[in-house]
Amino acid sequence: MSLLELSSVTAAYEGLLALKGISLHANEGEITALLGANGAGKSTTLNVICGLVTAQSGRVCFAGEDITNIRADQVVGKGLTQVPEGRLLFGELTVQDNLLLGAYSRMSRRSRQQIQQDLEEVCELFPVLAEAAHRRADTLSGGQQQMLAIGRAMMSAPRMLLLDEPSVGLAPKAANEVFAKIKALCQRGTSILLVEQNVAAALKIADRGYVLEVGQIVLEGTAEELLANRDVQRAYLGKDYEEV
Repeated sequence: MSLLELSSVTAAYEGLLALKGISLHANEGEITALLGANGAGKSTTLNVICGLVTAQSGRVCFAGEDITNIRADQVVGKGLTQVPEGRLLFGELTVQDNLLLGAYSRMSRRSRQQIQQDLEEVCELFPVLAEAAHRRADTLSGGQQQMLAIGRAMMSAPRMLLLDEPSVGLAPKAANEVFAKIKALCQRGTSILLVEQNVAAALKIADRGYVLEVGQIVLEGTAEELLANRDVQRAYLGKDYEEV
């Protein structure tokens, strides 16, 4: 079932038309990948969904409700939370405090007991965060910081998580661990829209995907279809991909 839908969305970023009438949907219980090179409009798409960039035209619907251009805090309240590129942690605060800040929007609506339970579940999924609970966030490795950023977003109890380049700046081993955690999150019931330049890794865990070029959707299909597509292979995977 479609959970998130964008219909003919246009948007400008820094005075330039960044999205040129894109339409896409992300299904509940799935990982949907949004792929493309730098400047294709991937991050702008996430920011339009989250209310950080204004859509000039078109509609964004979540769970059947029109959320086009509502405030970012209201989007989080609807069950959509973004993990931004670069993580944007509060480095001087502890790991635990960063996680609890993720639940800030819920403090008036949920009990302390429920938030504590969610904190325990996040730490169960990311054991390294439990081990480092009282360390400053800026003392963690890059991979650990990415897990903290994802864990913080999960503390808002999202129905769908929007991930912007989760592997950026990570060593291959750390990136693979992060992708495995993303897959586990989906299996636990959180739907995911994944923006990622590492196309091969993204499509290995995704169910479906879209390829975005200069603000337009140029390809869409299942992960298997996109991996087998010659244009995708030449542009993003390298000519020897099939031999790997």
